[in-house]
Amino acid sequence: MRVIGLMSGTSYDAIDAAAADLRLDGDQLVLTPLGMLSQPYSVELRAAVAASLPPAATSVEQVCKLDTGIGQAFAAVAGQAVEQLCGGYADLIVSHGQTVFHWVDNGSVRGTLQLGQPAWIAEATGVPVVSDLRARDVAAGGQGAPLVSIIDVLWLRGRPGVPVALNLGGIANITVVQDEPVAFDTGPANALIDAVVTELTGRPFDADGVMAARGQVHEELLGRLLAEPFYARPAPKSTGKELFNLAYLAQAMEGLPVIPAEDLVATVTTLTARTVADAVRRYGGTEVVASGGGIRNPALMHLLADELEVPVRTTDELGIPSAAKEAYAFAVLGFLTVHGLGGTVPSCTGAGHSSVLGSVTPGHSGLPTISGEARPPMRLLVE
Repeated sequence: MRVIGLMSGTSYDAIDAAAADLRLDGDQLVLTPLGMLSQPYSVELRAAVAASLPPAATSVEQVCKLDTGIGQAFAAVAGQAVEQLCGGYADLIVSHGQTVFHWVDNGSVRGTLQLGQPAWIAEATGVPVVSDLRARDVAAGGQGAPLVSIIDVLWLRGRPGVPVALNLGGIANITVVQDEPVAFDTGPANALIDAVVTELTGRPFDADGVMAARGQVHEELLGRLLAEPFYARPAPKSTGKELFNLAYLAQAMEGLPVIPAEDLVATVTTLTARTVADAVRRYGGTEVVASGGGIRNPALMHLLADELEVPVRTTDELGIPSAAKEAYAFAVLGFLTVHGLGGTVPSCTGAGHSSVLGSVTPGHSGLPTISGEARPPMRLLVE
């Protein structure tokens, strides 16, 4: 089955599309990458998303407009992917949409909202679409995150020691591949770094980690940030920009003298490295396989390597382009959905059971056609 995964993360800077041929072969799920492409959000749409996110207030009108605007943007990227990556034909498109709110109450997730109306994608491409993949896990008592944990477990199972998959998006999350796998958000990855850089310089991120490399860590502020109760909560747990945003940082800085911009960026970059490393150490990780936009920040990666003292490599070294890893992961999740197979690991999300995820929007020819009996895969092979 030829499947396209669409993803926009908590940094809401671009829509990534990754195409793959996927097939079940005995107890293996075989993934053959066909390529990826990425398109940035328009300036107007990105500004509209930013204006609607916590701690900002929004309206039902704005939510409706965003649902349409994001859906149309995803549809445009999906159309490009069908033509450029799949030679004009795909069996299935899987859309993560754009997370705009993740409702966490005393450590429990009560709801999660991803916008990007899938009907626009199905109408533009004629291809069936799987979407809204997180809500079912939440309904089953889970965190709805990190959903990529099932791919991490299938892919890294069998490697020596205790491999840990790390995603450095807006929020950082890890999957610890052990006898009973564990997965959870560790805290901010790029969320605070990007927010500070944008606020102080107008640039969207710390390109090449230059500001962090030049700055000095403000130890008192770092200590205040590390005292955040989220870090001490047991797994599984999830978080988002509802917590880690500029208002949160400003509160932590109350009463401190003015901190130079580069020192502030160095401090929040160190916060990311320290909290990720603490989480990996807590579970005895013996190697880290990283992906996400944060791996393009040399300052962050050097800090992480210094903190960990275990090998830190990227998913590229194991056959999956790091920039497309989450998009490929959602392609896999949609593939499992249309085969009637569970897409979660309960010990990773905290759900009471594994669930078939998402909702399916028919294409021009209806629903995907599946032949034969499908068995849950035990491993993922990347060809």
